[in-house]
Amino acid sequence: MRSTFSSFRPLAAVVVAFGAATATSALADIVGQPTDRAIDFQPAASLIRHDQIFFHNVILLPIISIITALVLGLLLVCILRFNHRANPTPARWSHNTAVEILWTVLPVLILMFIAIFSFKLLFEEHDMPRPYMTVKVTGRQWNWDYEYPDQKISATTSTLMSETDANASHQPYKLAANAPMIAPVGKVVRVQVTAEDVIHSFSVPAFGIKIDAVPGRLNETWFKADRTGTFYGQCSQLCGIDHAFMPIEVQVVTQPQFDAWVASKAPKPAPVTVAQAATPATLAPAAAQR
Repeated sequence: MRSTFSSFRPLAAVVVAFGAATATSALADIVGQPTDRAIDFQPAASLIRHDQIFFHNVILLPIISIITALVLGLLLVCILRFNHRANPTPARWSHNTAVEILWTVLPVLILMFIAIFSFKLLFEEHDMPRPYMTVKVTGRQWNWDYEYPDQKISATTSTLMSETDANASHQPYKLAANAPMIAPVGKVVRVQVTAEDVIHSFSVPAFGIKIDAVPGRLNETWFKADRTGTFYGQCSQLCGIDHAFMPIEVQVVTQPQFDAWVASKAPKPAPVTVAQAATPATLAPAAAQR
């Protein structure tokens, strides 16, 4: 037995070293974008994302780990104790009522326990508070349109930023966009999503949102960012040859900055021509002579 397990020591050392390396890299996670060599979720920037991470790390991960360890332990027992050399005369029984009841009831109880937190999270995701603003997102091969009906801002097409421009502005290539979505911090933003050609998917991991953009259908989700910054996502539906070139960039700004941005998008008043400016002055003497 001792010689059997000693062969696993090098593998255990590799696993421990890998875990330490990934844990160290996870400490330097970048908010709003992927982190090289990290294995955990991106840092949350909304309450829903915090709850999603809690559901995974505190509820699901321990249950999965316990089940995996239990199954691995049973497999090792079967391999080491009931092989031909250790057990040359196998038992003849084939049923155990207590065990069969246990392996039927226990998974049901585990699923019921998971369902409590799962349904709570689903209700939270769909129970949108009163939105401060709406952004209509339209996906097409291969860009996004952002329209702000509440602010009377027409659709703006957002495409992939070139590698040269991304490097010059110190932004991640294939994630940075030339016309990002703008949203205020601490406000509920309703996102209405559709598509013009094929099915796309609007996804921003830091906000915990991911919803399909389906032609002829208007889907809806929402987020409420709890911090300012730039947050990236991508189309997460295989939509064609340039699927990897449909970045999503959301810039969350303060309310004064958002108001200033909205004001900058307002239509400019028509310029007054020389003839229009001179008309009142030329008409005044004529009226005085009468």
